[in-house]
Amino acid sequence: MEQHPARLVPRRYVAVGGRGPEDVVADARGRVLTGVADGRILRLDGLAEPDRPAPRVEVLADTGGRPLGLELLDDALLVCDAERGLLRADLTDGTVRVLAGTVAGERLRFCSNAVALSDGSVYLTVSSRVYGLDRWIGDIAEHTGTGRLLRLAPGAAEPEVLLEGLQFANGLAPSGDESFLVVAETGACRLIRYWLTGPRAGRAEPFAAPLPGMPDNLWRAGPAGPVWVALASPRRSPLELLHRSPAPVRRAAARLAVRAPFRPSGTTAVLAVDDTGRIVHHLTRRHAGFRMVTSVCATGGRLVLGSLWEPGVAVCEAPETACSRPGRDAGGKKSL
Repeated sequence: MEQHPARLVPRRYVAVGGRGPEDVVADARGRVLTGVADGRILRLDGLAEPDRPAPRVEVLADTGGRPLGLELLDDALLVCDAERGLLRADLTDGTVRVLAGTVAGERLRFCSNAVALSDGSVYLTVSSRVYGLDRWIGDIAEHTGTGRLLRLAPGAAEPEVLLEGLQFANGLAPSGDESFLVVAETGACRLIRYWLTGPRAGRAEPFAAPLPGMPDNLWRAGPAGPVWVALASPRRSPLELLHRSPAPVRRAAARLAVRAPFRPSGTTAVLAVDDTGRIVHHLTRRHAGFRMVTSVCATGGRLVLGSLWEPGVAVCEAPETACSRPGRDAGGKKSL
């Protein structure tokens, strides 16, 4: 683990006209896409341009629910909607259709993140089968271990369950050669590796753990770039002690947590890891005005941070090696 994180340097804060831009992804032209609490999918153009007073904000679609994780395709956007499941939003006409609304005979609720691979498969996470997005903190407190990793095969009507028992499964990113997936377990403060090919295909193992905080969304610019990890909160000793408590104690704590006022930590932090699980960048800022970083992407020589809590995004300085690509390489992906 990297012992001495570098300072995260903010450059500007940009309101987006909506609450909670939970995930941010950069396209090949350097524009940033995000979804906000009222269901709209927005595209922000010019965030990294220092001379532009405000970016251009376009409304691309409306999911009619609560969009979380986003994944760019050649001609569309995959949207994990906490209320409606896995959606496909057309970027030209704004039409939205459901790709998967059920799994294993139950409604697909709290769909969190998705990634599309070159063979047309879509992998997605479910954070909790007990708590919805509006009560997410209950799952963090109870430590239910009901998160899932799913796979939607090309042409399939319903995804299959690959992994169960995950602690608040969240962000996803592929390895550079698509031989494995990196999966964030927010509630366990770790990243795991799920093998897709080779002798260990279908198995999961620790990849980067323990992390200095709770990982949320993951983002990768392309096969050669690192996996960027948003840390929504630093690790907390009282919470880790609670997680070692008996189940009745955790359930009681969860009932209190969902009723108590919540205010995120004032520490902002992001990581980047390579395909061996080594931390190559660790940037942090204490007493930050921008709270609860749930996503990060790189564009135009800057890092853009999203948040479930804030009404806008933060634009920060990025390590030089993080900015060689403006957006994720979508070559070879099939349209859905």
